[in-house]
Amino acid sequence: MEIPFRLNGEDVTATPGDPTDTLLDWLRARGLTGTKEGCNEGDCGACSVVVTGADGMPKALNACILFLPQVAGKAVRTVEGIAAPDGTLHPVQQAMIDRHGSQCGFCTPGFITTMAAAHARGERDHADQIAGNLCRCTGYAPILRAARDVEAAPVPDHMRESPLPVAGNSPGEHEGAGPLAPTSADALADWYLANPDATLVAGATDVGLWVTKQFRDLGQVAFLNRCEDLKGIEVTEDGIRIGAMTDMETLRRAIAPHHPSFAELLRRYGSVQVRNAATIGGNIANGSPIGDSPPPLIALGATLHLRRGAERRAMPLEDFFLDYGKQDRQPGEFVEAVTIPRQPDALYCHKVSKRFDQDISALCMGANLPVVEGRLAAPRIAFGGMAGTPKRAAHAEAALDGQKVTEAAFEKAAAALAEDFTPLSDMRASAAYRLEAARGALMGAFRALAGDGPVLLELRA
Repeated sequence: MEIPFRLNGEDVTATPGDPTDTLLDWLRARGLTGTKEGCNEGDCGACSVVVTGADGMPKALNACILFLPQVAGKAVRTVEGIAAPDGTLHPVQQAMIDRHGSQCGFCTPGFITTMAAAHARGERDHADQIAGNLCRCTGYAPILRAARDVEAAPVPDHMRESPLPVAGNSPGEHEGAGPLAPTSADALADWYLANPDATLVAGATDVGLWVTKQFRDLGQVAFLNRCEDLKGIEVTEDGIRIGAMTDMETLRRAIAPHHPSFAELLRRYGSVQVRNAATIGGNIANGSPIGDSPPPLIALGATLHLRRGAERRAMPLEDFFLDYGKQDRQPGEFVEAVTIPRQPDALYCHKVSKRFDQDISALCMGANLPVVEGRLAAPRIAFGGMAGTPKRAAHAEAALDGQKVTEAAFEKAAAALAEDFTPLSDMRASAAYRLEAARGALMGAFRALAGDGPVLLELRA
């Protein structure tokens, strides 16, 4: 198994012993120890590297949960390659020195790479860009000052990279691992039909932890990152079709003009590093009852598109989730896309988590509350974290349908949530707290709808 890519400006070939060897381990074994292992689960950002793919845009990614096959043909820069070949410091590096943005220094390489990627992309929301990089020493203020200092600085030439051309793989080419990286949905469909017990790796933000934390042997694997026809967003008069391999950051930017509350929820889905890797298909197929994308998608009446070999079928997304850990997916079948019907924006999202940025939800709500002639018309309200699956609040919906937008109507609907859900208590929240928070979320949607302010997206558990 050979993985060609460009590393700090030089073409290299990795030969991992296992397709789930991580980029972090490979880099450190070869002396590039500026990339640190902190959490080993994509949370702290100490392992951040800059990865440039076919679109030519540098992105920050967590090397600790990035498998080597996922960087095939891409350009990777570690902190050792951020300065110019002649040793001239990158503007971000110089600004961090000038602003005293480093103390113990353990986290600093990850900050440098994340900030360099953001600088190359012209990002200006610096707090959001470094939300996935944790530091115990500096208090972040000097780091944010350094990022602001270099906003107008030109992007160094060596940061403008192009990927390598990589030939496609054929079934059986990689013995014991199946086709390492099919380059089309057709190739994936044929192979997966013949290997239905294999593990499909999309962004690896969840699967990566199976390896780094649970030490699981994934057996046969197929990496989907080179299936370009599974990526992208198509907006038509009838709907918004989102390919399963579309990453969350791309989705966040694309959905913002249509449903801004959904986009803001996705900003809190995870750090920039996680959003650059995680995919909408993976988030849905994972089937987690606390996944952030299903509640708003269900509220919007989304349709899920599945494929098994040459056969395709579609279903309302809400019907895909059967029970905890169980989805309506046949052997050899995979998520191909999800479609949102075009509609006037009436979506209100609310997320409850212990930490504002990049934290898993204790509760997530998507409430689609269209108003026609002064009355709520066929509202759709879905919650995550309130049951074993993402689930609609049927009684609350019925309480609101046809009603005027009044506090009394929403209070009645909020009370009806007790008929819709019997939530569990766990490490993130108690059952009583979840039910009370869900009521508060729905009342927050009322306040937004009534014009009393934006729907609240944060409530600390």
